Order: sequence, then C-alpha cells, then structure tokens
Amino acid sequence: MPSKMSQLRAFQGLAFFSFGFRPFFLCGSVVATILPIVTGLSLVGLNPFSHPVGAIGWHAHEMLFGYLAAVIAGFVLTAVPNWTGRLPIIGWRLALLFMLWASGRAIMLSALGGAVSAIVDVSFLLLIDIVLWREVIAGKNWRNVPVCVLIGLFAIGNLLWHIDIIEGGSGSFGLRFGLAVIAVLLALIGGRVTPSFTRNWFAKNNLPLIDASFLTVDIAAIGCLIFAVAAWLLAPGRILTGIALILASLLHIIRLFRWKGWRTKGEPLLTILHIGYFWFGLALFLMGVSALAPSLVSQSTGIHVLTAGATGVMTLAVMTRATLGHTGRELTADTATVMIYTLVNLGAGIRLAAPYASEYYTITVAAAGAVWGGAFFLFTVVYGRYLVAPRLESP
Repeated sequence: MPSKMSQLRAFQGLAFFSFGFRPFFLCGSVVATILPIVTGLSLVGLNPFSHPVGAIGWHAHEMLFGYLAAVIAGFVLTAVPNWTGRLPIIGWRLALLFMLWASGRAIMLSALGGAVSAIVDVSFLLLIDIVLWREVIAGKNWRNVPVCVLIGLFAIGNLLWHIDIIEGGSGSFGLRFGLAVIAVLLALIGGRVTPSFTRNWFAKNNLPLIDASFLTVDIAAIGCLIFAVAAWLLAPGRILTGIALILASLLHIIRLFRWKGWRTKGEPLLTILHIGYFWFGLALFLMGVSALAPSLVSQSTGIHVLTAGATGVMTLAVMTRATLGHTGRELTADTATVMIYTLVNLGAGIRLAAPYASEYYTITVAAAGAVWGGAFFLFTVVYGRYLVAPRLESP
C-alpha cells in the first residue's frame, strides 16, 4: 500500500480537495466572518437579513453546527491518517462531504424548514461520524473512540435543535446540548495537543521538559467536566451545577498550569493554545457563577466566553498551525498570524465586557462581533492562499 505522502503527491486533482482541512477551514472561516457582522447589523437596527428562527437564532445555530462542524470535520479528516496509519479521504469523496456541508449552510439560509432542512443539515455530521468510526475501527485506534462518541452526540444536538424548531420551540436545548459536547471536546483535544506540542517545542529549544502524560488530575478534570456540563444541561440554575462547574474550572486551570505555557512566549503559534485553554477555564468558572449568582454574571456571558473566547481562540490556533504544517510551511507565527490572534482575543474580551456597558450594550456586542469576525476575515485572506495552493515541497 502506498504511503500517505506518496498518495498525496500522486493526487492530480484540485489542491483544494487534497486534504480535509483545506475546504473546511477556509469555508468555515468565511462563515465565521459573516455571521457576527450580519448579527451585529441586526442588533443595531439595520437588519439586512431575516430568518424564520430570527437573526440571533440563525447566528447561534450556524456558529455551532455550521462553523464548528466545519472545523471539526477539517480537523478529524486531517488527523485520522495520523491516528490510524490509513490513507486520507481526498478527491471526490472529500468534495462530496464538503458539498453536503455547504448544502446545509444554503438550506439554513433559505426559508425552507421542516424535515428537509433537518435531514440535509444533520446528515453531514452523521456522515462525518460514520467515516470516523470506520477509520478508527479499521485502524484499531481505540484511543479515539471517545472522539467518535462525542461527534455522534454533537450530531444529536443538531437533530434536537431541528426537532424543537419544527415543533415551534426555540431550539435552546439542542444548542445547549451541542455546547456541552463542545466543552468536552475542547478539554479532550485541547488537553491532548497543547501539552504534546509544548513538550516538543521545549525539547527543540533545549528547555526543561514537562510531563505531557495523562495523569490523575487530567482524569479528575475530564470526569468533573462531564458531570458539570450534564448538570448544566439538565438543571442549569441549580446550586450543585454551579459548584460542579467552578470545581471543573479549577481543575482545568490546574491542568493548564502543569503545561507551563508562560515559557512559550517566544512562539505565539504555541502560546495561543494555552491562552485558548485559559479562556476555557474562565468560561466554566463564569458559567458556574451564573448558576449561583445570576445577578452578577448572566448565563449568556458564560456561554459567550465559551464560544467566542475558548472555542474561537482554540479553533484558530489549530487552524493556523495545521494549515502551516500540512502545506509545507514553517511552524512559526508571522505578523499577520499574531494579528489574527490579537483580534480574536480582543473580540472575545469586548464581548465579555458588553453586559457591563449599560446603555451601550448593543453597540458593544456589535463591535465585539466585528472585531472577532475580523480575525476570521484575516485568516481567510492570509491563509486562504495556502489552503487553495499545492503543498510546498522541500528543495
């Protein structure tokens, strides 16, 4: 059987469909650029777009099950060959997966709803999960079975959203279900790649190494998180839920400090992973406080720190790193990449501050969306040329 690299070199089709990260990272970033800007315009009364579920409802669904679904697909389709030793999904098969995702975005833009919309939109995540299960089982890569389970649960969250909308509801439970799954995915994947990449960089730069193994504190952090998000999903305003979320936050911050991210300041491409994980710990803490004292922190604030902060920063960290590495470029952050990181963190910070802006709340939220979306616009412009061009080969 040919090696993965020899198959990629022999591929004669469009470079855009030569690896899973290419179409999904690029077009996912386009979605993440447009969504906050359109929503911000609606908030300030310009309302350029109307949707049967409302601009905010459309924004929430598409950020979660549109943008994030694309990033997840791009990540797993790129990572699976490394996990299993099997050949990547490329060419027409990748193009069909991408077309199914794009069809879901198109149908969500239309007024067409009901079962047709649900089938088209939900089938993408289900198919990605089927592909992942097939690869993991064929490669006997049992370590990544939890990822398969979580992506399947994420698809169920999308299905629950559609069912609720069909029945005249708001889809809020499906959104919270999807967010709970994403929180566990962030802890699982972020807690794997961050210490691993950090340890490798320390070794390369002759710095004291960290212990990147999965220890008791990691098991406790993941276990507590699963309990906490399950409680948040079923009883978001209970005291036990708030305590569990705050405890999970503390465990994940302890986990983060074990990785000694402050020693990575010489390479922003690595530091950003630690910053993203800090946003994650902060999100869990604020979600816990909102359950215990909603007058101090609203549930919306905690959710936006999880989405705009932790998820936005972590996904851009992975997208930039994976794109550079898999297109044959040096794994280091240039000025444009640092600007991308600055904008996404600034946008998340402004969104965190918005509830305390009094009568300027609406304009602050709109500004946060514009800055945050600007990070993805810059990614689209700068990294888009890498994503559509053939891989650079070493001389």
